[in-house]
Amino acid sequence: MPLHSLTPLSEHAALGLWRLEETVEDLFATVPDPTHYAALLPTGRHAARGTQWLAGRALAHELLREFTPAPALLSNDPNGRPFFAQLPDFAVSLSHSGCWVAGVVATHGRVGTDVELVRDKAQQLAPRVLSETERADAGNEAVKYSLYWSAKETLYKLHSRRGLVFKEQILLDPFGLREAGVLTGHLLLENSRSQHQIHYQRLTPDYVLTYCLSELVR
Repeated sequence: MPLHSLTPLSEHAALGLWRLEETVEDLFATVPDPTHYAALLPTGRHAARGTQWLAGRALAHELLREFTPAPALLSNDPNGRPFFAQLPDFAVSLSHSGCWVAGVVATHGRVGTDVELVRDKAQQLAPRVLSETERADAGNEAVKYSLYWSAKETLYKLHSRRGLVFKEQILLDPFGLREAGVLTGHLLLENSRSQHQIHYQRLTPDYVLTYCLSELVR
């Protein structure tokens, strides 16, 4: 079944995982108003990207139904963040890598999620995106490099503004690698600092997932 799981994260938020097996044509049959999404579908050399993108929208609608039957469609703001235009208080974050698509929907607050294939690229990019402390902690463990990268992507999405310097403004405390756990992250902005708990899990030996919630008081 392509919809792998729907997991409540709180009374107001849920995490979804989709194991991608469908074609674009199959996915269009699962989303409301296919014309809307057809107009936004990414095009280019990598056909798989469009399929992953559309699966993310299908997953977001599955998650939305956990909280409301209200009709709504996803768009993207100028920073690329997906949002339900008809439900401005809701928060959405989507990610895809290879055969996995991840999504978090919350009725309010902010959310971020990221799924990554474990690969050498994360270690190759480490001098540009990880601090010296983070690189020392990762050592030669490919999974740790991918988790550091994924957790930083998750906090970047949570903040939802362009221009953050991953190496200096998104920092993570050293951690012991497990099948699932919690990382402590720090967002260092121009006029504020905040600490966040980023949950992680290894979906398979080759994929990692991270997600974070910031449920603002209503």
